[in-house]
Amino acid sequence: MSANLPELGRDGRARAVSVAARHRPEAEPTSLVSYQSHGRLVVIGSEEAAASAAGRVCESLSCTLVVPGAGQPEPGSAGGHLVIRGGRPLVAGHLGRFTVNLEGPSATVSLAEAAGAATPHYDLVLDLSEPPLLDHDIPPVGYFAPAGKAGALDRALGELVELKGEFEKPKYFAFDPELCAHGRSGLTGCTRCLDACPTRAITSAGDVVAVDPYLCQGAGSCVAACPSGAMSYAFPKASNLLTHLQGLLEDYRAAGGEGAVLLLHDGWSGVAIRERHAAAMPESVLPVEVEEIGSTGIDTWLAALAYGARAVRLAVTKGTPARVTGELLAQAGFAASLLAGMGYSGEAIALLECDAEDLSGAWAGLPEAGIDRPARFAAPDDKRGLLRLAIEHLYRQAPEPRKSVELPAGAPFGEIQVARDACTLCMGCVSVCPAGALAAGGDLPQLRFTEWNCVQCGLCESACPEDAIALHPRFLFDAEARQQPRVLHEEPPFCCITCGKPFATQAMLDTLARKLEGHWMFQTEEARRRLQMCDHCRVQDMFRSERSRRVPH
Repeated sequence: MSANLPELGRDGRARAVSVAARHRPEAEPTSLVSYQSHGRLVVIGSEEAAASAAGRVCESLSCTLVVPGAGQPEPGSAGGHLVIRGGRPLVAGHLGRFTVNLEGPSATVSLAEAAGAATPHYDLVLDLSEPPLLDHDIPPVGYFAPAGKAGALDRALGELVELKGEFEKPKYFAFDPELCAHGRSGLTGCTRCLDACPTRAITSAGDVVAVDPYLCQGAGSCVAACPSGAMSYAFPKASNLLTHLQGLLEDYRAAGGEGAVLLLHDGWSGVAIRERHAAAMPESVLPVEVEEIGSTGIDTWLAALAYGARAVRLAVTKGTPARVTGELLAQAGFAASLLAGMGYSGEAIALLECDAEDLSGAWAGLPEAGIDRPARFAAPDDKRGLLRLAIEHLYRQAPEPRKSVELPAGAPFGEIQVARDACTLCMGCVSVCPAGALAAGGDLPQLRFTEWNCVQCGLCESACPEDAIALHPRFLFDAEARQQPRVLHEEPPFCCITCGKPFATQAMLDTLARKLEGHWMFQTEEARRRLQMCDHCRVQDMFRSERSRRVPH
């Protein structure tokens, strides 16, 4: 990239120095994911198209043809190939371990059973259907769906014959289930990573999510979307990238450069930048290649601004998966609101469509300058911790700081609002909160809330039996107030009418009485009176009543 960047002015020369001095950091070692392929290929499509494609690879691969149809699957042959005719194909899996089932009018059978195969799995799938059977933004490794794309069939056949043997790739993600806010007690909360994943590698596994490392291809949008930091990018780590960015910006300033703009791009968008736009870019633009553009989010971008960049641009192309682009746009919206709350330009962070022929207009809205005193903090691997450091540093130099700012729905910060006339302090919300944002008041009937801990997962809202809770996405810039527990609702304690021990609230007892009004066990004044007793006194009163009924008069 540096060979195409002009060095006509001071900024260009400073860019050349910084780019030459700072090489892309090597990723720390991570575990590997292994695939084993024996070359068993399933070709799905019309009989003529499937037989033609199979004939071009049959010397290298073992081919089974599937011709979908309305009838029950039946084996046959064509052109020397085994053909299964009939049924609707259902495909799942990945390279070396695809399962193909055929749904017929009377039963669903596995392709392996219908074909009399010795093993239940296949290694490769060539899907000639239109539309494809799988609609993933990024299909599984070993699955090819070339229909409707010029030259795609030739490319697919060329790649298929190479996918025989043993293969390895990095395990791109790390997952901490303790931080996951997906669910609690059968309720579903945060689904951001599931919604953002372009490979469908993430699924619900009860209270947490599960990631299939064989389907994951490192797009990274799950990491950007995760509000708690439970999902992180392991190859490379965010702290490695930020250490590189911090050094790059320092070198640029030391060489006399001013107003650096970071252009983050991956390998795909890097081709378009290098071939079309590098020579015409402003000399203050520093291109930086990242593993996957989708793995960067508001933590990375705001930290880059804190390190002294005046703007961050995120290069995407028409080939960037739709879910990745969608998540980047959402994250950019969160960042714009946070920056606006401090008086910075909302244009400091934006996406850049680098397929365009001319990007001159994309540089017109850049902020004039970055902050005066760049941050010196080392980037932690803790996402929330990094966000706190970056935002607080930017806030200290904010041109027009506010006390708080409203954020778009789905943002990872905010408070909850409690309707006090409806809340009975049952503490159902406390029991499901995965982030420790909600807490009971100990011996006091209080609901306490720590705003910094809240990730706006919505579990408390779902768990509240009185519908008394609503989410309010916002960011509170006062660090002390943000991290200090505050009381959202409290009531005087109701004391046991027998022993005087506080054990509930009047609102809770009133709600309980209304719900039990028609219950057969609470039709007498004596039974209703027990609701006003603590557990110990209630049991004792029941035993006394039972004994008195047994004693003859």
